[in-house]
Amino acid sequence: MVKLGKISLVAITCAAAACGRIDHIGKPPSFTPTMNSNEQVAMLDPGLPLQATDSTPFGRASLWSGGRQSLLGDRRAAKRGDIMTVVIEIDEEAEISNSTARSRNGSETLAIPDLFGLPQRVNPNLPEGASLDRAVGINSSGQSGGDGSVSRSEELTLRVAATVMQVLPNGVLEIQGSQEVRVNFELRELLVTGFVRPEDISRQNEITYDKIAAARISYGGRGQITDVQQPRIGQQVLDAILPF
Repeated sequence: MVKLGKISLVAITCAAAACGRIDHIGKPPSFTPTMNSNEQVAMLDPGLPLQATDSTPFGRASLWSGGRQSLLGDRRAAKRGDIMTVVIEIDEEAEISNSTARSRNGSETLAIPDLFGLPQRVNPNLPEGASLDRAVGINSSGQSGGDGSVSRSEELTLRVAATVMQVLPNGVLEIQGSQEVRVNFELRELLVTGFVRPEDISRQNEITYDKIAAARISYGGRGQITDVQQPRIGQQVLDAILPF
């Protein structure tokens, strides 16, 4: 029963891993459905307005009204369901180099000239020059060295529209954005989540990634090329469980 359970678990794991690849066998990978997504739910249910608005036609057309639809109104994202643009421009380089060296020498000598009279009794029977007076001698030496270096360079320039998911009690906006671009049989995905202060949003309704708290940015993809570059599920399982 135990072996059968293990076999079933492995089969289920392999089947689940293969489902993602079966989706684009002989056809391009499918887009993630936008219906009932978190962004759509936030837009359909923006919540109650923070203040009453003038619903008369003259109020909406006035140049000096305080509404967002006026000529001088503030159109920056401010409430649940609003949309802003996230600008991602990452150009970073890091180089780290470490070198260590250590050396140690040790020497120990143990003399037992009067150990229960044994040396006096044994020494006459030993070959010429041999003696138990210095019966034990220990020498040790150790040496270790290490050298390591890290070099990394990253460059990424992207723009994505993000939706305000909710307004926290302190006024901070929680945002989430996704973008999918399909080229031939490869689908590129961009996901952005985090928290934004309203005052950090520019007049163009844009915000840079370095002003997003707890930013989570994922840029990857799926498709036939990605499948070839990834090791098979069996190899990944063996890499995780094999100790050597």
